[in-house]
Amino acid sequence: MKKIVAIISTLMVGSITSAQETISLYAGAVPNAKPCNARDHEFIDTSWNKAGILIVDQIARPTLTVYKPPKEKQNGAAVIICPGGGYSVLAVGHEGSDVAKAFNVAGVVAFVLRYRLPNDECMVDKMWVPLMDAQEAIAWVRTNANQYGIDVHHIGIMGFSAGGHLASTAGTHFKAVRPELNNADLRPDFMLLIYPVISFNDTIGHLGSRDNLIGKNPDKALARLFSNEEQVTLDTPPTFLVHASDDDAVNPENSIRFYKALLKNKVTAELHLYEHGGHGFGLHIPGTKEDWFAGCVNWMKANRFLKGQ
Repeated sequence: MKKIVAIISTLMVGSITSAQETISLYAGAVPNAKPCNARDHEFIDTSWNKAGILIVDQIARPTLTVYKPPKEKQNGAAVIICPGGGYSVLAVGHEGSDVAKAFNVAGVVAFVLRYRLPNDECMVDKMWVPLMDAQEAIAWVRTNANQYGIDVHHIGIMGFSAGGHLASTAGTHFKAVRPELNNADLRPDFMLLIYPVISFNDTIGHLGSRDNLIGKNPDKALARLFSNEEQVTLDTPPTFLVHASDDDAVNPENSIRFYKALLKNKVTAELHLYEHGGHGFGLHIPGTKEDWFAGCVNWMKANRFLKGQ
């Protein structure tokens, strides 16, 4: 009987999730790029667990993969998902496609962003490239919102780990880094930050992400610029945060300090801090039946980012 239920559940999820579509983020030449030998490379990394996780690195051309629920399920919201990986790889499976499919069940159109990873050999100025790709994604989704049944005021950005740093950078630095986007609305309407890297300071910052993005031993002013807990303003988008207290990779103080900065600036915010879970758990927190994703959808409903709910 349990097997039959499992099969039916799988078929139901499959019927709710539509076919994927992958779009090149830039129609022509990729900005801030220079000739190099980087080629997209996917592989299964089994160092985390026996099943392994899907990883991609050496991204030459950034893309958006669209996951769209059936029209009757849609509620007008969209989320751009930034997988993590320390700005050295992207965990595009459990922090990308798996999450996009879960959003489809909730009626949300999801876009998994394969952003370029900082690389001096391939880029003119690597530290701005991930944000450049995130801003291009936001602009692209807003421009094409009608095509996908999306409300232009209900477009959020989500990030896991270092992808959370990118997402929070997009939410605190929404002045265009490319002149071509000067007239575009680049501010996400909300942020969903899951065990995010927020800070680049020496005390709580994730130094691997910092080193990969802005280099080792960066100027203090530059490190502060990319320490997003110091960049929150009254205009920072409403934010939902998730972290585990026993995260030994990204100090939970990253989420706590960002949450405090949001409250100080009277920005709508919610923080879920779990006792156990470690780092990189994706949709499912090990050792608990708690469902942070259900809480995330409920938060989106409560803040009226989902039409009719």
